[in-house]
Amino acid sequence: MKLSNFLLYFLPLFIIISPSHASRATPPSPSTSKIRAVNLGGWLVTEGWIKPSLFDGIPNGDFLDGTQLQLKSVTQNKYLCAESGGGTIIVANRSSASGWETFKLWRITENTFQFRVFNGQFMGLDGGGTDVVAVSDSSDPSETFEIIRNANDSSRVRIKAPNGSFLQAKTDVLVTADYGESTNWGNDDPSVFLINIVGKMQGEFQITNGYGTEKATPVLREHWNSFIVEEDFNFISQNGLNAVRIPVGWWTAINPTPWPFVEGSLQILDRAFSWAEKYDLKVIIDLHAAPGSQNGYEHSASRDGSQEWGTNDTIAQTITVIDFLTNRYAKSPSFLAMELLNEPRAPGATLDTLKKYYQDAYNTVRKYTIDAYVIMCNRLSASPTELLQFASGLQGSVVDVHYYNLYTSNFNGLNVQQNIDYLNNNRSAELSTVDSSNGSPLVLVGEWVAEWEVNDATKEDYQRFAAAELNVFGRASFGWAYWTLKNVQNHWSLEWMITNGYIKITS
Repeated sequence: MKLSNFLLYFLPLFIIISPSHASRATPPSPSTSKIRAVNLGGWLVTEGWIKPSLFDGIPNGDFLDGTQLQLKSVTQNKYLCAESGGGTIIVANRSSASGWETFKLWRITENTFQFRVFNGQFMGLDGGGTDVVAVSDSSDPSETFEIIRNANDSSRVRIKAPNGSFLQAKTDVLVTADYGESTNWGNDDPSVFLINIVGKMQGEFQITNGYGTEKATPVLREHWNSFIVEEDFNFISQNGLNAVRIPVGWWTAINPTPWPFVEGSLQILDRAFSWAEKYDLKVIIDLHAAPGSQNGYEHSASRDGSQEWGTNDTIAQTITVIDFLTNRYAKSPSFLAMELLNEPRAPGATLDTLKKYYQDAYNTVRKYTIDAYVIMCNRLSASPTELLQFASGLQGSVVDVHYYNLYTSNFNGLNVQQNIDYLNNNRSAELSTVDSSNGSPLVLVGEWVAEWEVNDATKEDYQRFAAAELNVFGRASFGWAYWTLKNVQNHWSLEWMITNGYIKITS
């Protein structure tokens, strides 16, 4: 969205009267009352792995935005490829498939799609002719294709081009859109391709555009109203926790809500604040999904895995979102902190770009409150100390680190005791290094979970592991936040872990 359009969306929100709140109170100092929080993940920012059933009703649900496809010609016995990764022709001469041979879908309707190639161009027809190329840097209706699956073998597809003809691999270096309707779906038909899905995304963009905004609206509103309810805030307050970290998306602050997102999440966030006030809980607002996606992952609402945050326009839009959210909740006694961005990553988020954004966003928060903390998340795969010197000059700043005994080869093959030793030695040492700045900035372990790569671990194993995490992460000067309150995978659900005696949290 262009900045001018963004501001037209945004400006009407300033006339909305903020929710009625009590006078702003200074938050408890973490030195005397550290934050023991739980993330309300998968609620206002969709993550399909947290609640997969949300996607069950989407027609043709295998083909959502960001689905990565590889297509093999049955006659050439080779994969389609965007030559040079894009900017020229499409060929059918690769014996194996990797990045250049992978196409990302943009879903237009239930059955029509656009194909984005490795370098970001879109597949289309050359100058209105029949040769298939990937030269356009922006999507256009003329680049919309229909994928037709064989009714008896869904791995076989034909692709109808905008001109009404089907794609065919005429030779290994000539892919054209000039094949007729007739087919026997056999290996002698150059318009037949074997499809291999190598990646899927199930985030906010996928669910809203998958259903279409009209159908997605009742699905998401029912989810917002039932996934997290008032009793959950009571449960949180009764089980040793004193705060919630609420992931939100940038569209929450925009009126009218921009396509394809669903209107109403702001009112749910208002309700969360009222529940937090009722049960004496603090709230960290976490900007989990920024305009353009700050990391390309589904949890940042990326359309196709691309990361476009980091331009002047997207940063200006993000500042506007921070301005609105801070202004709206600054007077709530439960408003503890604004987290400016969740898990940014290179290349879009260079360190210099991120520092500039963090400084401007920090100043924006301070227009409305001197009490709320301002949390700055480290970049993914970057040094955990890279923000310390910068943040040390900003009063009330917090650096957010995320610690999982998952996702990297460091944890492959580790047994129970080795995982616990890693916590007590490696994690403890790293946290001590990050948190050695004499209170400025403070440090939050903003995401962690009692899950690991250990197979067939017993309940007692999980209890020991969780206790070690609580011990180590409890030393963080600001506190910690478990990921997440509810999840279909039990160990990722703090509610399940507490209820079933796997973890016990004390103040």
